[in-house]
Amino acid sequence: MNGIIDSVVDKYLYSMLPERDEVLREIEQQAKQRNIPIVGPAVGRLLYQLALMIDAKTVFEMGSAVGYSTIWWARAVGKSGRVVYTDGDAKNAEEAKKYFERAGVAGRIEVRVGDALEILSEQKRASYDIIFNDVDKEDYPRVLRLVPERVRKGGLFITDNVLWSGRPARAASGQNGSDPELSTPETKGIVEFNRLLYASKEFFTTMLPLRDGVAVSLRV
Repeated sequence: MNGIIDSVVDKYLYSMLPERDEVLREIEQQAKQRNIPIVGPAVGRLLYQLALMIDAKTVFEMGSAVGYSTIWWARAVGKSGRVVYTDGDAKNAEEAKKYFERAGVAGRIEVRVGDALEILSEQKRASYDIIFNDVDKEDYPRVLRLVPERVRKGGLFITDNVLWSGRPARAASGQNGSDPELSTPETKGIVEFNRLLYASKEFFTTMLPLRDGVAVSLRV
């Protein structure tokens, strides 16, 4: 809830969400207490739904933190599916593994600790159904250069935080001089990424103003 849409509408959207199970609720609480970046339940449901819609069985997740969105993906791909978790923090990965065990999806998840871009770049012959991008925002343009060869045609490239609390929109309106947040590497990275994504011939993109903005890009 960051001012992208009307606060009353935002509150209503979240009030409509069904209750999550114990594991997801615990991660949500921990994220709130410890300021851990997670996509939250509204976006989690969107990710789950998108995976079901294209019958996704393989997901590569870039920037997984303590595994909240990973659990949504793992449940969507089913017992025969595979999700690659990536995070640069070994402590995050260890915490995530415990959640995966409790959620009953550990067998579907490959945990990789390290730089998500480097790990993805190693996947030269991979063809994922979905690649989910939630790494450091200044790296978003670099991610876009890697993704087209690694997501199948008809698959999805999904990116979180593309509205970044409204900063890209304010930057586009020429407000740069009045707000230092608009000239940070993170904001500049997202602005450039959004421009390149919509100009891409490999993807057909729609940007959704849910939570902090989610870009859903179909590989064509």
